[in-house]
Amino acid sequence: MGEVIGPRLYSCCNCRNHVSLHDDIISKAFQGKNGRAFLFSHAMNVVTGPKEDRHLLTGLHTVVDVYCGDCREVLGWKYERAYEASQKYKEGKFILEKSKIVKENW
Repeated sequence: MGEVIGPRLYSCCNCRNHVSLHDDIISKAFQGKNGRAFLFSHAMNVVTGPKEDRHLLTGLHTVVDVYCGDCREVLGWKYERAYEASQKYKEGKFILEKSKIVKENW
């Protein structure tokens, strides 16, 4: 019997909690607080902080910080609301910083 390979995942860099699926990446061309970041359609095993308005590179957005559900490492943020019409596609999506996640099952 060969080893069963599961889906390609991203995990918290700190505790290896599974936080997202590779198949849920929408874009790798985003900028996080600490460098490159990925836009995901979904995240799992995470908790969010309070809503706040932030001026980001693409304008004003209402966001919540996203933390690992196990160790509470800050992984990125979730877009709750975009005020510019061209940015509405981000609503409900997650930014996870490349420096905060590690690949699993690759």
